[in-house]
Amino acid sequence: MGKRKEESVSKPRSHKRQKQEFTDEHSDESNDEENSLFSFDSNFSSVSTVGDVGIIESIQLKNFMCHSMLGPFQFGSNLNFVVGNNGSGKSSVLTALIVGLGGKATATNRGSSLKMFVKTGATSADISITLRNQGRDAFKPEVYGDSIIVNQHINLDGSRSYRLKSKSGTIVSSKKEELLGILDHFNIQVDNPVSVLTQEMSKHFLQSKNEGDKYKFFMKATQLEQMKEDYSYIMKTKENTSLQIEQGEERLQELKLLYKEKKERYRSIGFVNEMRNHLEELKHKMAWAVVGEMEREIQPIREGIRAEEVNTEKFDQKLAECQVKVNEAEEKYKTIQEKLVTISEEAETLHPQCILLKADVQARRKAVNEVEVLYNRVKTELKRLGKDDEQLRNRIEEMKNSVIFSSANRISAPEKLEKQRKIAQLKERLQAFHDEEVMIGQQIDQFQQAIYKHKEEHVKLRREDSDMKRELDAKQKQLRELRDSKTNTFKRFGQHIPSFLEAVETAYRQGRFKRKPVGPLGAFIHPKDAELSLAVESCLKSLLQAFCCDNHSDERALQQLMANHYPRGFRPSIIVNKFQDKVYDVRHRGVHHPEFPSVLTALEIDDPVVANCLIDARGIEKILLIKSSRKAREVMQSNNPPRNCREAFTAEGDQVFDRRYYSSDYHRPKYLSKDVEAEISHLENEVANRKAQLTACQRRLYSVENEIRQNEDHLHRHRQHQKELQIKMRTTNAEIADLENTDENQSVDIRVLEDVAEENKKKMESAKKEMQEQSRRMEELNNILQEAEKRFEEIKEKIHQVEEIAGPIKDELNKADSEVENRKRRWQHYEDRKKEHLACIKKHKELLAAKEKELEEKTAQARQIYAERMEVSRTVKSLDAEMNRLRERINSEKNHHGNREEIIQQFLDAKERYEDANIKVKNLKRFIMLLEEIMTQRFKIYRQFLRLLSLRCKLYFDYLLRIRACCGKILFDHKNETLSITVQPGEEDKATLNDVRSLSGGERSFSTVCFILSLWSITESPFRCLDEFDVYMDMVNRRIAMDMILKVADSQHHRQFILLTPQSMSSLPTSSHIRILRMQDPERGQTKLNFHNRNEEEEDH
Repeated sequence: MGKRKEESVSKPRSHKRQKQEFTDEHSDESNDEENSLFSFDSNFSSVSTVGDVGIIESIQLKNFMCHSMLGPFQFGSNLNFVVGNNGSGKSSVLTALIVGLGGKATATNRGSSLKMFVKTGATSADISITLRNQGRDAFKPEVYGDSIIVNQHINLDGSRSYRLKSKSGTIVSSKKEELLGILDHFNIQVDNPVSVLTQEMSKHFLQSKNEGDKYKFFMKATQLEQMKEDYSYIMKTKENTSLQIEQGEERLQELKLLYKEKKERYRSIGFVNEMRNHLEELKHKMAWAVVGEMEREIQPIREGIRAEEVNTEKFDQKLAECQVKVNEAEEKYKTIQEKLVTISEEAETLHPQCILLKADVQARRKAVNEVEVLYNRVKTELKRLGKDDEQLRNRIEEMKNSVIFSSANRISAPEKLEKQRKIAQLKERLQAFHDEEVMIGQQIDQFQQAIYKHKEEHVKLRREDSDMKRELDAKQKQLRELRDSKTNTFKRFGQHIPSFLEAVETAYRQGRFKRKPVGPLGAFIHPKDAELSLAVESCLKSLLQAFCCDNHSDERALQQLMANHYPRGFRPSIIVNKFQDKVYDVRHRGVHHPEFPSVLTALEIDDPVVANCLIDARGIEKILLIKSSRKAREVMQSNNPPRNCREAFTAEGDQVFDRRYYSSDYHRPKYLSKDVEAEISHLENEVANRKAQLTACQRRLYSVENEIRQNEDHLHRHRQHQKELQIKMRTTNAEIADLENTDENQSVDIRVLEDVAEENKKKMESAKKEMQEQSRRMEELNNILQEAEKRFEEIKEKIHQVEEIAGPIKDELNKADSEVENRKRRWQHYEDRKKEHLACIKKHKELLAAKEKELEEKTAQARQIYAERMEVSRTVKSLDAEMNRLRERINSEKNHHGNREEIIQQFLDAKERYEDANIKVKNLKRFIMLLEEIMTQRFKIYRQFLRLLSLRCKLYFDYLLRIRACCGKILFDHKNETLSITVQPGEEDKATLNDVRSLSGGERSFSTVCFILSLWSITESPFRCLDEFDVYMDMVNRRIAMDMILKVADSQHHRQFILLTPQSMSSLPTSSHIRILRMQDPERGQTKLNFHNRNEEEEDH
């Protein structure tokens, strides 16, 4: 809007409107008044054509304020009355006109935000305004046509959007800038109260006590306020520009001095051109000298490549010879392996016989032991009987010798009977002792046998207990290592491994290793298939804990470190293998099976050094992994094994050769399991089972030990009892002998003793026979045992002989295997040498190509420097030395005088900056002078406008009041920027003029109309709007005001007037230039208000 105001001020004569001009600055106020009155009369009396641009043709509202639908309202081109009761939508039309043409919500005095204009319950509101666009002043008529339709869409959040359409309804633009351009072109100012005066604005103006506000109202209506603000901004800009000119002049003097200084230096550098020309000639020679030297460098490379290509055939011959030796060694290995397999099969057939014979020997030895126990028992009984026999013979002899002396001492019969009764009792007791002693002897034998069996079981249980403890310790150690491996994977290979690896790292940093050793190897390999982990461990075994060194020096250093971290006898092996960055190419010597992978292809190996080490040490490229044992036998033994395949391993860890099968000692993977948690759980269960088994074994061991102690206690007590019984038997025999030594019945006693002795002899004979029988039986069993032992020893000897035969064969097989590996390594050595040789040839060829390419580039560069080939006898080095000397001389001159290019550039830069600054300062001075002239003229015009517009406003106001027979005046104080209006009804003394606030409502409204009409006469706008201009007038004042408005409208057909009033306007004269829009009272639930035109049948011209 500011742009539009500035143009209206700077271009007072518009080609769109005929406007009164004031050019005579020296005319007095009376002349101005006469000219103004003349202009006023001519304005009221002149008849103009109908307005062509900017007037409002129609308005339509949807969901705006409290109305669902209003319009479309078709306005006439001159005078329009919108009549209706309150609430019918008159003020909504005026508010929509302000908002629809880009005005702010606050300018309507009906709301503070656009969202307040959206009808309650609706989500948006729409305003459509059609502006006339005809005649020579039309805005882009080729785009919009005769009408411009402005559609505005207001959202509930207060945002709005525009759509500018042509008369045909085509959307031309949706930018507000386009709308502002249209309003500017038509000189439409919706925020100017002279163009659109709402009822609230008029009321505020009449009731305002502040004369400064009225002055501002006048300034804003005439756009003089905007002109004044623009002039103030221009003067402030002029002051800032003047300050810049002062600073620029100071800077200009500095640049001028710098320019003179650089100009003097520029004049003093002409004598170095000769040295520069000579240097340029040397550059030409240098370019072709470089080309010549490169040609001489390339020739030896070409000859070397030809010589190396001849040597390639020698490598092919060596490889062929090595391949023959490898085949011979493999054939020898296969022959020895077949011999070992035959011997191993023989040994395997002898093992079951050895086990059976061992069991037979043990059974025979047990039978011999049992017979020996019986033999010893009979022998003991025979010894006892011999002692008894000897005692009886001695007793009988004694009794026979004492018969002679016993005749004198004969006893009586009763005494003799008593003695015989005692002897019988003692014999019965002796027999009971004997029977008990026999039973005790049997029990002793039983206890001895029980102790023997229990001791054998005890030894067996102790061995089982020791084995279980060892297994439990191993499992618990493995469990700890697995748990620790969750935080450090190296702990799976031993608790000491992390500290050992730190020591290796420290030693490497200290320079004790040429290349840092790699290990343990198992930490760098990962099975792709978890089910093959046990197979890989069974294949690699101790290699999983091995380390690899690049050279023997590093091996010795690593051995020293291992001595501090590993116990003796438990150090892992160290493999010396040259470190390489790439894995060996084993495609031609590795096994390839369509269904089963090799160990090499089944593993993900982190380090090529580890892969190469396992290839050299174990040949993992030649070993298949087959999950099923049956399938493994089919692949390796039913048919010929796959090419290059030496052996295979199953998922259970079994090893399969082409003619033999070895079961695995492993049951689960220890190092390569991926699921550590599952392995920990399995080991925890195994540890729990081993603990339970160990507890049961220890409980059984304790029970056996108790039984051994109890049996030994019983044996000891029974032997004591046996000794006691033997003592009792000897005592009883002595008593019997004493009683039988009496004189009575000596002969009878001798016979009795002889009978006892005879019976004892029979017992002895029986015992001798039984002892002989047991001895014979023992001898037979010993013979059988010896036979069994002989057969057992023979089978053991056979097995030993087979093993002795197999030992050298195994050694021979190992030697053959080593020979195969050595010859393969020899072949691989020449293969690698050949590869290196070919790589060297390739590298030399690449170098030759690069040199030739570089030669071409150098030649091209030389031709760019100097087109013709120059034969240069001097070397590049001598040319370079001379060029350096010249450069040093030139640089010394530069140091003395400065760099020539820099001096020239500095001179040109200083000149350019000085001239540019000089032009800018001159242009700014000319601009300031021109601006002063323009602003002086503009201020004169501004003051002239202010004086003339205020004078015309006063004259028109006074003229209009006199129509009603009133008097009054408007007093302007331009110095203090105040405006006061005084009105007096009737033709009374001017000294009694009163302020408008002391008038009645109708008189105030009439004075407002007079003031507005005065402002209309001095301002430009295609349409004018008044809201309820006659609301407080009586019929007389309304009639006068209406006549005045009708007269102004009739004299200005090129302008449009829109008047809003609650009166019926039925007294208006009939005219084609007057259109009355009657709005019906809104009904409940009504969504669209209808209106009818008083002159519906008349056509608007």
